[in-house]
Amino acid sequence: MLDQWMWGNVSRISPEAPVPVVDINRTTYTPGGAANVVCNLLSLGSQVTVAGLIGTDETGQRLQGLLEQHGAKCQGLTLNTERRTTVKTRIIAHSQQVVRVDQEDRTPFSDREAGPLVDWLRANTGEFDGIFLSDYDKGLFTCPALVGYLPDLYGGRTPVIAGPKPGNLEVFRGVHCLTLNALEAGGATGLPVTDDQTVELAGQELLRLTQVRHALITRGERGMALFTPGQPSAGEPALATQVYDVSGAGDTVMSVVGLGLCAGVSPHSCIKLASHAAAVVVRKLGTATVTIDEIADSLQRRN
Repeated sequence: MLDQWMWGNVSRISPEAPVPVVDINRTTYTPGGAANVVCNLLSLGSQVTVAGLIGTDETGQRLQGLLEQHGAKCQGLTLNTERRTTVKTRIIAHSQQVVRVDQEDRTPFSDREAGPLVDWLRANTGEFDGIFLSDYDKGLFTCPALVGYLPDLYGGRTPVIAGPKPGNLEVFRGVHCLTLNALEAGGATGLPVTDDQTVELAGQELLRLTQVRHALITRGERGMALFTPGQPSAGEPALATQVYDVSGAGDTVMSVVGLGLCAGVSPHSCIKLASHAAAVVVRKLGTATVTIDEIADSLQRRN
């Protein structure tokens, strides 16, 4: 999806309704959703190929152009003539988000629509050191053709890291690592996550339901918790002292943890790195990414 940012100032209230009038002075665009995971991985020094579906509209063209500017390979992008590309427009005034407007189609993709993408995946996924599945519940991970193919990815040696939506949890059963926030973990397990005890219960239930090697639950200002079968859970505190925008923070955590696991880094070290990365990215306004140097600087300052 594409993130559109409209930046401006507020100096008056509308005479038509009790709402602020935002005078827009600039508009910017960033890759969003799964594309933000791509940009985070690129920012961390990876070579990345993106696979997914976009429309043939101007929004889709802009999104692909931005991904290519960031350095992504886009051979796996499939054009869809029947749907518009998802775009989220955020209006920002004085560094505060005033409103978000979404333009999207969320019905499940048909097998015919997703067929070219599945064909590309079958032909190419063996070439990669890691596979990231980022689910924003826009209809792709409920497509029967894709859902039927995905288990073929999970049985091999290549780590598969997934960020599922609660309603689609079964689709990701057997991946290497799951990452969810506390609200998503509660929705997926039916166990609302409100404190240390309930996050422990939800984490263990995620392991039981999905048979994954690792399940990570992020908890905002309460940090994150990692669950591994047969081992005690591991926690990492939140490090951010200033929070300007949490947009895309979950994508950053998924990218850092997943990349670390693909590179053979220990799970405990992965969540420590991810905590530092999250502390960096929430201090930035907008859908942001983090670099290796920024993580290293955060580690140095806190050690």
